[in-house]
Amino acid sequence: MDLITYLTRIQFGAGALSCLPAELGMLGAGAPLILTDRGVVAAGLAGRVSAMLPSRSPIFDETPGNPTEAAMRQAAAVYRDGGCDSIVAVGGGSSIDLAKAVALIVSHPEPLAQYAAILGGLPRITAAMPPVIAIPTTAGTGSEVGRAALITLGDGRKLGFISPHLIPNLAICDPELTLGLPPLLTAATGMDAISHCIETFLSPRFNPPADAIALDGLARAVRWLPQAFADGGNLEARSEMMMAALQGGMCFQKGLGAVHAMSHPLGGLETPRLHHGTLNAVIMPAVLRMNADAAGAKYVRLRAAIGLGRDADLAAFVEDFNRRLGLPASLTAMGVPADCLPRMIEGAVLDHSSATNPQPMTRDDYAVLFDQAMAG
Repeated sequence: MDLITYLTRIQFGAGALSCLPAELGMLGAGAPLILTDRGVVAAGLAGRVSAMLPSRSPIFDETPGNPTEAAMRQAAAVYRDGGCDSIVAVGGGSSIDLAKAVALIVSHPEPLAQYAAILGGLPRITAAMPPVIAIPTTAGTGSEVGRAALITLGDGRKLGFISPHLIPNLAICDPELTLGLPPLLTAATGMDAISHCIETFLSPRFNPPADAIALDGLARAVRWLPQAFADGGNLEARSEMMMAALQGGMCFQKGLGAVHAMSHPLGGLETPRLHHGTLNAVIMPAVLRMNADAAGAKYVRLRAAIGLGRDADLAAFVEDFNRRLGLPASLTAMGVPADCLPRMIEGAVLDHSSATNPQPMTRDDYAVLFDQAMAG
């Protein structure tokens, strides 16, 4: 038996932000916490949201690049002190993931770790959570419709918290909010969307609707990401990339694979701080080469979606695509130190995404992949 579920309420399109007050009313939410980061505040986007909400709505703008348990506790304190009844997350995947964790911890007993998927936490997460509205300002993570939150715990583990109850009650996807995104962040978040579409499609779980969405999202992103990168003011390109990111998130229920199993522990490093989408872009070629035999005919369909020939080298295509977008060619170029690799290998083996890689993965397999990704 295979569970196939879609998904949540989505308001999509230029100007969609204007529906926020009415949507909050439909949810019965009158005292939201605005959860965001300093970059979104500096860009004026948090202010636009705040102006549409009750004047008493507090703002938490200390979301780190990779959300942490410590930030969750700080935001939860602001939520409780402000008498909040809901959360409006404005930003990229970090703010949206942090909002999910805050909603979980203000409605469920601590410690947070007990809800991690790898520790059997899924059945402990109930529906007794405050409403969450996700307003993405990047086009990549798909967290606005995803059932997972990736949080780095106080002990350094970056763990996945997964439940249908973590899917935001509403996603407001307004591509106008991404018009000011810098080129390299556009590239990195766009490659995140591409990695989601590829890995979910390759997951061995049976879900033809998700497969179809993943292939369409991949084709959309490959076509429009170079245009959004070259001309950040192109609203059509921004809209198409926001849809591609949304589609990648719609497919998460199929599971991901070795790319994400490797990028998750790397994202938990204190130094250097590593961008998730960039990690996925850099790691993807090595994983595509390793999975080629196990994936079989699925690679033919991936090539067709991208517009490549039947026997084209997918890994080489991704490497060239990364170069065109100005992304680094290796983990070494990103500053990853070699002495952390034993911990990263162990983290990848234990990561929840590893179970849905097309081929079963061992420590030796991950050691090979990390060596290849370090070298580029």
